[in-house]
Amino acid sequence: MLSIFDLATLLLTLSAAFGWLNLRWLRLPHTIGLLMMGLGSSLVLLVLQGLMPGLQITSNLEQAIGQIDFYDTIMNGMLAFLLFAGSLHVDFEKLKDQMRSIAFMATAGVVISTAVIGLSLWWVSGLLGLEIPLHWAFVFGALISPTDPVAVLSLLKTVNVPESLKIRIAGESLFNDGVAVVAFSVLVAVAATRGSPEPAELTLLHVTELFIHEGGGGVIFGFVMGIAAVSAMRSIDDHVVEVLISIATCALTYALSLRLHISGPIAVVVAGLLIGNRGARTAMSEKVREYMFGFWEVLDEVLNSILFLLIGLEVLVLNFDLSRTPLVIAAIPLVLIGRFVSVASPLLLASVRKSFAPGVVPVMTWGGLRGGVSVALALSLPDSDYKTVLLSATYAVVIFTIVVQGLTVRWVIDRTIDPKLV
Repeated sequence: MLSIFDLATLLLTLSAAFGWLNLRWLRLPHTIGLLMMGLGSSLVLLVLQGLMPGLQITSNLEQAIGQIDFYDTIMNGMLAFLLFAGSLHVDFEKLKDQMRSIAFMATAGVVISTAVIGLSLWWVSGLLGLEIPLHWAFVFGALISPTDPVAVLSLLKTVNVPESLKIRIAGESLFNDGVAVVAFSVLVAVAATRGSPEPAELTLLHVTELFIHEGGGGVIFGFVMGIAAVSAMRSIDDHVVEVLISIATCALTYALSLRLHISGPIAVVVAGLLIGNRGARTAMSEKVREYMFGFWEVLDEVLNSILFLLIGLEVLVLNFDLSRTPLVIAAIPLVLIGRFVSVASPLLLASVRKSFAPGVVPVMTWGGLRGGVSVALALSLPDSDYKTVLLSATYAVVIFTIVVQGLTVRWVIDRTIDPKLV
């Protein structure tokens, strides 16, 4: 069995090797290139294993990948640092101008998308004779609805869009995880206990209390931790210690949030926004700012590389049910429909729609990538008759959004956004 150091060495080596190959020959966006090479390598190994089962080609790599708890690695580890790094680079003044539409998209938008996708999947599964119970269909809707901040922020580095649209997309992806995780947790509890002697109760009051406690608590706690970090930085001028304070703030904010049962993702985003904006203006010298943003940019790229490589390699240890392939494929357009409805719905509100320029809806619909967060939530599903098909559908949607949508979103932008606005 490989040690943690051996696993880290394997992933870093593969990330570096695939990254070099991508830059040298494929020239795809870095994270997309890593995912495609990881996925391609996995598929080649699986084919070779099928042709020559006696060689056990994939056994060692499967064992190594199988040692990695994808959910724990993402949700209780990498996500905190990736969200903090992303929020650190967001201009809060520009974010405030888009706050109404971002708040709607990150809250009501997730709920709307969950409902549309859940109902659609339940209806289509019935048409195909592969009935998915409505409560499990809603679980899928919840885990696949939030746009993945890692994938989205990585995409925004490669495309040229109006600054207001970029801020809206980035802000939504940074804040909607907390809402989605709460919705997912509630719906999983209901679905898992359905038919049991003591089923979980789902009331509007209970769900509202959870959202307020986790979301509101995350905002307040992240603000307190961010202010404390900025105050500590203001009293010194040392780039090493101040970078160390930012690392500790990120890790401690997320860890304590989990203990306090509030939203860790929202808390680290708020703390990152404070340090990256107020801290950068009032508590950092030019030298400190250069080291601070340089460190988090490099860390962001390294963790992104490992995450997208893991998504590609994870296919080695997933179990796919080929009999449900039609439903898995149908999930892709259903998720796009849910995304479109959730993006277009703010246009019905006069207070929000004025910030939506022509072309925003198709770009936000097609640019709503899913990634490691959705895969991690799907892998955390309790064992049931429907886990395999929901996991397969999640994986299909994630691969499609990152590879197909990620590579073609520039084409959509060119045909829907006025070049004069860019």
